[in-house]
Amino acid sequence: MKKWLVIIVIFIVIIGGGSFFYIKHKQSSRQTFAQQTQTSTVQKGSLKVTVSGSGTVKSASSKDVTSDTMGTVDEVLVSKGDKVKKGDELVTFTDGSDPITAPNSGTVTSLNVESGDKVNQGKVVAHITNYSDLETTINVDELDINKVKKDQDATITLSAIEDKTFKGKVTDVAQEGTSTNGVSTFEVTVSIENPKDIKVGMTTEANIVTANKKNVVYVPVDAVHTNGTKKYVVVKNSDGSTSMQAVKVGINNDDNIEITSGLTVGQEIVLPTIKSSSSSSSTSGQGRYGGSGMGGMSGGMQGFSGGMSGGGFRSGGASR
Repeated sequence: MKKWLVIIVIFIVIIGGGSFFYIKHKQSSRQTFAQQTQTSTVQKGSLKVTVSGSGTVKSASSKDVTSDTMGTVDEVLVSKGDKVKKGDELVTFTDGSDPITAPNSGTVTSLNVESGDKVNQGKVVAHITNYSDLETTINVDELDINKVKKDQDATITLSAIEDKTFKGKVTDVAQEGTSTNGVSTFEVTVSIENPKDIKVGMTTEANIVTANKKNVVYVPVDAVHTNGTKKYVVVKNSDGSTSMQAVKVGINNDDNIEITSGLTVGQEIVLPTIKSSSSSSSTSGQGRYGGSGMGGMSGGMQGFSGGMSGGGFRSGGASR
């Protein structure tokens, strides 16, 4: 009888101890999830979208000087390296024909005639480059090219000139692209304002502002998820629970996305988190644009019908 009593007591102790450790484990798991959950708040402010590309500096005004007449050169009035203004006389003729004049302002970078030479109509006698009127031509991906328009503002940085940013504007957008390894890019020309210390041939990185809105409601781009053709955000309620809120979106960059309806400034929202499991040596996580995967979520999706599918919002490819 005593033997059976001992066995029963041991059994009760085992069951009670197991229950205790199970409850503690569940509490610890909940605490760990709470610690891993990251939140943010709905903000209001300015949102800027840019498209970027790299290129090189060239002169925006670099022209050959050609002769409009046939004749013998009487006098060459300039030398290589001279600075000239548009309309300055460069070459005169012995027969008194109209002299050859500079088609643009700049520096004479080459000179191909001298006194006594016979020239034909159309002959290139010199070249003039304006080093004060510079631009850069960058390559823009085909996915972004339709966002780029003439006269959009841009900022330009150069590896050779540290800690300085130059302003510019889009002056030309190519209508034809070039394809390399199945990827098409288009040339975009950007003027450079006040190009002090910049030299032709330097490498550039240009950021073109394709959209710039003020006083918009926005959230981190990671917070927006996709359910079919609709978008939603996980919001944290005042009682600590979470629910899914349908939203409509506008412009976005790599960091933030505009919310045109569905959220109000100050609301707390839940961001995707990296979740690890102690029962496995591997770690699974959700990166940018991940699906819901939100444990402990209560309530239905506001504004949605049907089940929720994975997959998250994907940025439109804008560069900051």
